[in-house]
Amino acid sequence: MARREEKVDAELLARLESGGGDKIRVPLPNRKVNEMFAIADQILGGRRVRAVCEDGDSRLARIPGKMRRRQWVREGDLIVIQPWDFQDAKANVVMRYTKTQSLYLSRKGVLPDIVDLFGMSEDVSEVTKVVIDEKITEEVTEDEEETIADEKPVYTETTSNDDDIDSFFG
Repeated sequence: MARREEKVDAELLARLESGGGDKIRVPLPNRKVNEMFAIADQILGGRRVRAVCEDGDSRLARIPGKMRRRQWVREGDLIVIQPWDFQDAKANVVMRYTKTQSLYLSRKGVLPDIVDLFGMSEDVSEVTKVVIDEKITEEVTEDEEETIADEKPVYTETTSNDDDIDSFFG
């Protein structure tokens, strides 16, 4: 039985983006306690996840029981992890972002490139400056149109029984 794919809630996304100013309306990792963004790369079982972190390292992350019962972590989810102080190759999962929250953070440009799922960290104003006149269109000249009109397709008839459609269906 496959799980349902998480969808972007357009209404919630519009509410998040409607707020004025540069205020981010989604909780961010607390850098003071060494929390960082990561992508859940592989679900290993036994409350464990292989996570690719924003610093480029791949860590074995443990999902605590409190979070495990309330939120399911899937492959490809944006999560916040806190690496262990005494063993850097392991970490705890602190929070999981929904797909709507991930899209919002990506549009705001908060996510580092290595964990940006949607690739929208570019400034939106730069994208809108594209000039329509620069579109490349293929124009067919009159000479090319004449040569295309002069060419007639060549059809070959096959009389063998192997190519007959009735031979396929009996």
